[in-house]
Amino acid sequence: MTPMWLAFAILLLPALWLLVSPLRRASALHAAQRDFEAGDRAAEQNVAIYRRRLASLEAALERGEIDQPRFDEDRLELERSLLEDTEGLQRRPLHGPRAGRLAVPVIALALVVGSVAWYYHNGAEGDLALYAAYQESDSLPALVERLEAQAERQPDNPNVWSSLFPIYRDSGQGEAALEAIDHLIRLEGRQPSLLAQKAQLQFFMADRTLTDEVQALVDEILERDSSEPTTLGMLGVVAFDEGDYEKAIDQWRRAIAGMNDPDSADALREGIRAAQQRLGVAPEEREPVAAGPGVNLRVTLAEELQGELDDDTQVFVVARDMEGEKPPLAVARLTLGDLPTEVVLDDSRAMSQQASISEVDEVRIVVRVTTTGDASPVPGDMFGGRDGVAVGETDGEPVEVVVDRVVE
Repeated sequence: MTPMWLAFAILLLPALWLLVSPLRRASALHAAQRDFEAGDRAAEQNVAIYRRRLASLEAALERGEIDQPRFDEDRLELERSLLEDTEGLQRRPLHGPRAGRLAVPVIALALVVGSVAWYYHNGAEGDLALYAAYQESDSLPALVERLEAQAERQPDNPNVWSSLFPIYRDSGQGEAALEAIDHLIRLEGRQPSLLAQKAQLQFFMADRTLTDEVQALVDEILERDSSEPTTLGMLGVVAFDEGDYEKAIDQWRRAIAGMNDPDSADALREGIRAAQQRLGVAPEEREPVAAGPGVNLRVTLAEELQGELDDDTQVFVVARDMEGEKPPLAVARLTLGDLPTEVVLDDSRAMSQQASISEVDEVRIVVRVTTTGDASPVPGDMFGGRDGVAVGETDGEPVEVVVDRVVE
């Protein structure tokens, strides 16, 4: 924050200079004004003109060109004109060159204090602190620590909680994520999009169960926004789990129509493909993935593990940096029934703007089959992986990644 305040001080210097600079010329201006007034002969000139015109009137009266009443009238007009001309020439005494100097530092102080107060009230100091937290963090734990510190310092800043919520959620810290989204809802109001994120979180925390609390949130959301995509996506999962694949497809298609997140939309398309396979209809063609550096993978399940879990079990395909210091660079979500399949991980599947796969040359690929839907592995989950996968063009031969191990 120090550079910011230095920048503010530098910006205030010209304003303060404009306030102080007249004091440097006060003595010279006072002397010039005094000399001007001393040498001003405007009043004497007006009196001389009056006397000449009065003498002209008296001469005209003596010659009989005008009578006495006309003379008195014209003389009165001359006197009135003289008064009008000299009235504006009367000047107040000049103040000394040091008069009013005390007002300058008072105004300068008021300018500084007022500027700082205005910034504290209307500025974005808190958001700048968040930006600094992202810039200064070289790992996810360090980022979380800094964001949690900011949450204590500025609990009323919604940007703090909107930054913490997805990190808690994606790292399997359900209770912390729930607390963060509740803070956000208190600050931002019961917006359908925020309620939908809370409902989705509670839904997966309850092992994909539509509890009474989740159902109440869903009813409130749909009453306000019947096309809220996160809620429709969740209802599609419920329908899929219940075996109502046609309803699941309908819900997911409606969700995709209102969704701005390409990664989430791609995951729902994969779900639609799985539901169509269950119905025995031809799956829809996948949309072409975004161009750019990434990795092209072929994910398969080892023969000895086939049939161990249901086809609708979630599969996460994650690309991480080789040092493991950054958040996941790209994530794709599939189901076990999709395997074997090809998937491309590129910047379109990035989890955040702070970490993307195009920033590195090599990645570690981790594939996890999760029985709970949470990010943290539990006994019975399956996994596989591959290190040192080169990032580059995605139209070449896919890299084989096999799920061949079970969490004990």
